[in-house]
Parts: sequence; C-alpha cells; structure tokens
Amino acid sequence: MLNGCMNGLSDQVSVYSVSSVVHHSIIKKSPDARWKCVVAYDGTTFQGWQSQEGGNTIQDLIEKQLARITKKKIRIEGSGRTDSGVHALAQVFHFDAEWAHGAEKLRVALQTGLPRSIRLKSMRRVKADFHARFDAKGKIYRYEIYLGEADPFISAYCWSFRRELDWKAMLAAAKVLRGKQDFWAFSGENDRTYETTVRNLRRVELVKRGRRLSFTFEADGFLYKMVRSLTGALVNVGLGKLTSAQIAELIKSRRRIPTVVTAPPQGLFLVKVVY
Repeated sequence: MLNGCMNGLSDQVSVYSVSSVVHHSIIKKSPDARWKCVVAYDGTTFQGWQSQEGGNTIQDLIEKQLARITKKKIRIEGSGRTDSGVHALAQVFHFDAEWAHGAEKLRVALQTGLPRSIRLKSMRRVKADFHARFDAKGKIYRYEIYLGEADPFISAYCWSFRRELDWKAMLAAAKVLRGKQDFWAFSGENDRTYETTVRNLRRVELVKRGRRLSFTFEADGFLYKMVRSLTGALVNVGLGKLTSAQIAELIKSRRRIPTVVTAPPQGLFLVKVVY
C-alpha cells in the first residue's frame, strides 16, 4: 500500500527559509539551463497537476515558488497531467532557469514555501533538448482498492469497495487487456483529438493482499482517464456485469458502454515515468 500517509506528506508548509539557501550575495550571471525535477504529491486537496484558473494545482504552486526565487515568470512542462485527487510518487517536469548555485540548492530553494504534500525528490541539470513529455517512453500507474470500509489513515488513497469481487474472472480479463490495441473505448473523453488511440499496454498486474487490491498498469502512453476506466471495467467484471469476451469486443468495436465506469480518483498513483 502506501505506508499509511504517503511517507509523511501532509498539508503543512515547509519551514525552511529561502535565505538559508540563496544568500544575499549577488548571483553570478549564467545562461539559462534546463532542469529536470522528480516530484511526489498527495493530490487530495489539489485540482490536479495542470495550471488552471484558481491556482490550486501542483503546477501553479511550483511556478509561483519558481517566480519567487528567480524573480522571473517561468513555465514548467510536466510529463503529463493528473486529475484532481490523483496522486504521484514520481511525476517529472522540466523548466529553464538561470541558476548558479547547483542542482541541490535549487531543489531546496524550490521546496521552500511549498506544502509538504508536494515533495521535490530530485533535481538535476539536463541537456537543452530534454523534454519531460516528449522524451517519455512510457508510464507506470497503480490503482489501490480496499474491500470494505478503509480506515481513515488510508481512505484518501484507495477506493473503498463494499462488495465482494470474482478475483479469477478479473485475472482472466486482465489478460485480454494486455498488448498493443486500440483503447478508444477506455478513454474518458472520446471527443478529444488524438493522433492515435492505439497504446501498447505492456503490463496489467493484479495483486491481492487480504482486503487490499493493487492494479499496476504500464504502457507506452495512456489516454485521458484510461487507467481509471480500465480499473472500473475490471471491477465490473468482478461483479459479473462484464465478461472477458465483452471487453475484447469493446476493444475491437471502439465503443464505450455504461459498464465501463470511471473509478474514483483517490486510488490512482502515477508511479514512474520511463525514459
């Protein structure tokens, strides 16, 4: 599971001072460098990753802190977006900034002022042509389900499901989903323009530990709400509302039906971006 509460991530604000990292001495002039950052966040109280009106997103808060320490408006580019309530163990973003104090001091300065529900795990300088989104070769997501009433320490990080599921049927359905296929029927936004809706779903791994279920999905890319839609479909297989044969037909027909439900956001974690 998630070791309780995302390894101690909470909504308290970091107490470090920017002045303890960026001294009052004059910063040496240097050309803008490209920086790659890996960030973990508890998405419970945020409106997702992507910047939007209102400013309560991961991107908005990081960009606001970047402006404080660089005195410039800097846009960050993420590997992709996560929706409101979705969490990340290792989201990746990049940005260009002039900084003469090294990667670790930049990481600490950027962490300053961010809530502890956003934790910058690493920072390093990369080549000028690196792109967090376009250079990604794949992503790994995990979805967590608790069979029954989850206790308050984990309820924000799983789907509390109050019915029993046919585990063997779900394992059989998972096999149908694997491989390079057209996942149009599992997109949460079928009017969205995609160059292609074909994805190579390299791994669909279902693990059961007592009352806890973990679904891991790895692919070269994912459609909007695809992981939550796949999870919802697998759960309905477990309830007897869908069969493996029907899932295979959905993929072939590119037609979404009401039994392909979208699982709630709080159980979803972006685990890794593969480069």
